Amino acid sequence: MQLHRIVTEADVAAGLVDLALLDARLFSVIDKAGPVPLRRLPPGYRGLAGIVVAQMVSRASADAIWRRLEEIAGEITPHRILGLTDADCRTAGLSRAKAETLRRAAEAVDRGALDLDALCRMEPETAIRLLTAVKGVGRWTAEVYLLFCGGYPDIFPSGDVALQNAVAHGLGLPTRPTPSELDRIAAAWSPWRGVSARLFWAYYARQMRRETVPVLEG
Repeated sequence: MQLHRIVTEADVAAGLVDLALLDARLFSVIDKAGPVPLRRLPPGYRGLAGIVVAQMVSRASADAIWRRLEEIAGEITPHRILGLTDADCRTAGLSRAKAETLRRAAEAVDRGALDLDALCRMEPETAIRLLTAVKGVGRWTAEVYLLFCGGYPDIFPSGDVALQNAVAHGLGLPTRPTPSELDRIAAAWSPWRGVSARLFWAYYARQMRRETVPVLEG
């Protein structure tokens, strides 16, 4: 599968130019969003773990949990995560559900059932299907992994509440769109939906004064 991966700031900039041409409403959104971060991470277990940790928490909380997890585990690898006790996970600040998801993913990688590097070379829906076969890994997690660890250019996580709110606010919609409604809106931004997601996350953070953590940095 040949894709123009989103791997540099220049790729994001190119996508923003094309998005403005695809949808004139985005001129204002781009202007108000400020810098749009690349948020590119290497594929692999560490990247997936960071996305799981960051689910539904503030940036500050996610960063704090991640730091404690690294201190306890020493390194975020399948082997190290499988060696953690329940008490270790609680000390790090992980919920029981997140700890179990990290372990299941670690087990799948460890036994060769889940190749997180190979996933990033597959068709998106095939990769999402394989990722979500791991209990606890939902579509949002899979899509965000492909966006930031795989550099996929045309994925839009329409189930993300921050994106729903940001699109409603940025486009002046009367109500927050449902995931299916947001899918229809975002269809107009193909083949740069991955950049449009980054754009609206940046807009949400700057204009709505809220932190959102689709992925941990670094």
